[in-house]
Amino acid sequence: MIKLFNFLLLLSSFFGYLEWPPDNHGFIFQLEAEILQIAKTNASSVAHPFILLPFTGQVLLLISLFQSPPKRWLTLTGMLCIGLLMLLLFVIGMLTTHAGIVASTLPYLLISFFVVRINFQKKGSL
Repeated sequence: MIKLFNFLLLLSSFFGYLEWPPDNHGFIFQLEAEILQIAKTNASSVAHPFILLPFTGQVLLLISLFQSPPKRWLTLTGMLCIGLLMLLLFVIGMLTTHAGIVASTLPYLLISFFVVRINFQKKGSL
């Protein structure tokens, strides 16, 4: 069950929506593809915390999918790395009243809530 939630966290992290002036927008998976293309020629140009932290979180969640059982610290660290970007997008969406940005972050935030609940539940209280 934890692997399923880790997979859902990883999957939902790709569908955050960003929009910035003058007329730029895209989902995280689209922007990551562009960033990887840029990184091939100039790696230092993509060295920014809001690029590296979510990408590191996605790698950690991917690693946790191959563990049996997934390590709790790996799951939570990956979730938090991605969560920083998703929470920022959520706040930006709320402040600008952009329903698309808010809606794109809700699946990740809801799954994160359940992951935290599952990881910190007492063993006998299922």
